[in-house]
Amino acid sequence: EDGHFSRECPNSEGGGGGGGKKGCFKCGEEGHISRECPNAEAQPLDPDRPAPVTYVPPPPPEGEEEIFQTIAKGINFDKYDEIPVEVTGRECPRHITSFDEAQLYETFRANVAKAKYDRPTPVQKYSIPIILNGRDLMACAQTGSGKTAAFLLPVLTGMMQEGLTGSQFSDAQEPQAICVAPTRELAIQIHCEARKFSHGTMLRPCIAYGGVSVMYHKSQIQRGCHFLVATPGRLLDFIDKGVISIKKLKYLILDEADRMLDMGFEPEIRRLVQTASWGMPAKGERQTLMFSATFPEEIQKLAQDFLEDYIFLTIGRVGGANTDVEQTVMESSQYDKREKLTDILGNLGQERVLVFVETKRNADFLASYLSQSGFPTTSIHGDRLQKEREEALSDFRQGRAPVLVATSVAARGLDIPKVMVVINYDLPSSIDEYVHRIGRTGRVGNTGKAISFYDSDKDAPLARSLVKVLADAQQEVPQWLKDAAEGAIGTNYGPAGGSFGSRDTRRQYNGSG
Repeated sequence: EDGHFSRECPNSEGGGGGGGKKGCFKCGEEGHISRECPNAEAQPLDPDRPAPVTYVPPPPPEGEEEIFQTIAKGINFDKYDEIPVEVTGRECPRHITSFDEAQLYETFRANVAKAKYDRPTPVQKYSIPIILNGRDLMACAQTGSGKTAAFLLPVLTGMMQEGLTGSQFSDAQEPQAICVAPTRELAIQIHCEARKFSHGTMLRPCIAYGGVSVMYHKSQIQRGCHFLVATPGRLLDFIDKGVISIKKLKYLILDEADRMLDMGFEPEIRRLVQTASWGMPAKGERQTLMFSATFPEEIQKLAQDFLEDYIFLTIGRVGGANTDVEQTVMESSQYDKREKLTDILGNLGQERVLVFVETKRNADFLASYLSQSGFPTTSIHGDRLQKEREEALSDFRQGRAPVLVATSVAARGLDIPKVMVVINYDLPSSIDEYVHRIGRTGRVGNTGKAISFYDSDKDAPLARSLVKVLADAQQEVPQWLKDAAEGAIGTNYGPAGGSFGSRDTRRQYNGSG
């Protein structure tokens, strides 16, 4: 009815007060307010609304010894200098041969020495001067070759040279650099590296990813954030809510960029770059850097929407596997795999082993089976709570559970010391994923082993590209696999045939470079 406010409504049951209900909003009883409701526990939660995540991760290490822990260089580190390098693009800056030539910010140079990096890897030799010269970059380098430091060192140096901006008193934090990673575990790892190199400076790296209390990440960011590492979902949420502003962004980094731009995250990255109201600086006004071990052709075409006059850098085998990893493929039906796996684990002793499966359900099932068979095992996949994922990785890293069963969540970028063997219990559907998986061993010049179970009923489409990867990495190719590859239909042998490989596609289409 017209003529009165709701609080003065003569027709309400309770005689006013927000439509008449004077009682507690939670339980309806009178005599107390909702935040002091004694009956709140008894009230059923809305089944359609997920419970808020309250998990707060353990704080990152503060002691220098822990901060500067790194994987020791392996016997093949010196061979890195022989790896072929291909650089295409206009007026590429000259590469460096030592960290002293790199003109890094003084404290970062000291931190590099503390981390026992005595000389740059090939991807670092080329990337550091390219980025410091303000160029966009698409870099493809084999797994375990130091890609994270290759972008962190020049970006952090550039930020210090330009002068740190932003303040903890701002409503929205305006980081100068944002690094987007496809998985939470990889984001955590990059953040730790950023803390390591910026140790002892005013530069403040922050992190944001799903599965952790929103308020926790928000409060960390609001204390000041110059360099943000994030997964796509939480990043867009924070920009949307005004926690983060990207209007003054200088550097946009996509790590494992092929995964970021494939079917999974392309819409999120486009939204990040193209939402007008968010004000992302246009390409050319910001520096965009993409790093990965594989860059299929269709991904490169997409990436060109985000890059301006970029340099394409390929280190080593084009989209290929690391030659420090000894690869073995065993023929096995679905039903023989468990027995073969326990035989292999029985012969390995206490070595750290990473076992890849295709489904989340199978990850849990196999981890339980192995634990009951006397092999302490843990598992990591997308359905486990973030707390469980972090605990599983910690148990594996510390050797409490020397076997980790994982879905592809763990395949991207994870740097775990002393992983001696990777087992593909289930082969992935794409060869690029295979290269990333086996790259969890044989890092920084160390040697490693990869054993894959090939099920002819399921894995035939992978046969030809598998033969090519093995041959390119100078591995023995079993005759039965060659026969399977010859008989496989509708697959290709690599770059000439289609999607596998990482050459600069601009050369194929317009002869540039």
